Amino acid sequence: MPIVLLILVAVVLVFGIGVIVVNRRRAARPLAGARERAIPVEAPEHPPESETALVEDAVFELEAEAALALDEESVDAEEVLAVAETADDETVDADADADAEAEALERPRFRDRIGKARAALAGAITGVRARAGITQDSWDDLEEALLRADVGLRVTEALLDPLRAKVKSREIGDPESLVNALRDDMKQRLRDADRSLRFEDRAGAGPNVWLFVGVNGVGKTTTIGKVAAQQRSAGRRVLLAAGDTFRAAAAEQLQTWAQRSGAEFVRGNEGGDPSSVIFDGVQAAQPRGCDLVLGDTAGRLQNKSNLMEELRKVRRVADRDPGRVTEVLLVIDATTGQNGLVQAKEFGDVTEVTGVVLTKLDGSAKGGIVFAIETELGIPVKLVGLGESIGDLVPFDPDEFVDALFSD
Repeated sequence: MPIVLLILVAVVLVFGIGVIVVNRRRAARPLAGARERAIPVEAPEHPPESETALVEDAVFELEAEAALALDEESVDAEEVLAVAETADDETVDADADADAEAEALERPRFRDRIGKARAALAGAITGVRARAGITQDSWDDLEEALLRADVGLRVTEALLDPLRAKVKSREIGDPESLVNALRDDMKQRLRDADRSLRFEDRAGAGPNVWLFVGVNGVGKTTTIGKVAAQQRSAGRRVLLAAGDTFRAAAAEQLQTWAQRSGAEFVRGNEGGDPSSVIFDGVQAAQPRGCDLVLGDTAGRLQNKSNLMEELRKVRRVADRDPGRVTEVLLVIDATTGQNGLVQAKEFGDVTEVTGVVLTKLDGSAKGGIVFAIETELGIPVKLVGLGESIGDLVPFDPDEFVDALFSD
């Protein structure tokens, strides 16, 4: 009896436990279904306990992180695009500034600046072209025009005599061909000269020295200042030596140009020895890192022998070690015409002139002096002044110059 009672109690306990387990499982299924339906709509406040829910929450967090990273990448991409657009805008602005600077520094054209010199030939050229043929009047017109332009008698004859022979042999038969042949011959006369400004770039060597000589009032000091500014723009270190110790305020004027161009400057006492100033400038150039010395000299008349001898001394001293004279530039006022030829002869003998700077060509009707200087003396015209600004001092282009003389 006691054994049967114990068996009945055990059966009841097992059945009761089974009922409780089944009820709990039934209660859990609706909750899981509710969670599954709720996840897409709203994330639960507390993390679920089941493995399925943990996996689902992990996936949700990964998707959220991925979305956030994508948003951050989008922001970065937008920032990069904005920076690129800003850089493009800055590049455009820089290009515009460069174009504006280039336009401001654009070299003037001979045709636009030598109207007075062109006018000296214009009437004759028009008269020759207007005739039905080539007559004695045609030759008279051309000869008068060339002389009026200060080409000089010798050069005028050297230009016209060969043309007369060609007309006589019927190689030239009409006025237009005559004018064209004269223009071509004038170009040819100027074509072979070396017009470069000589600069010797040797490692460890002393500075190049360019001396500027000429009579009073031709524009030497202003020319030096313009050359200094141009050479500084070309990347060279320049020193200006105020060798004109006689003219009042000459050193101050040159010092102003030095300040404007960023060049070094050396001066001496007023009335002092000009060769000593040039020497001091050459000696100071190398320690200051300058590779080019531009030496001003006092204006003097070519017929004053004592002054010319002093200039010879300046030339000799400037060539002493460590300096070396690579250019002696004679500055001539174009309005002086044939008198400039006399100056070139005298200064050439004393200082070994290597080139001519022809100033005020824009205001002169005597541009033909170019032919006289180069043909009779063999000295090339290297620079010409076509105006007052720095950019108006330009290399001499013979083809452009002659074409401008013959242009309408």
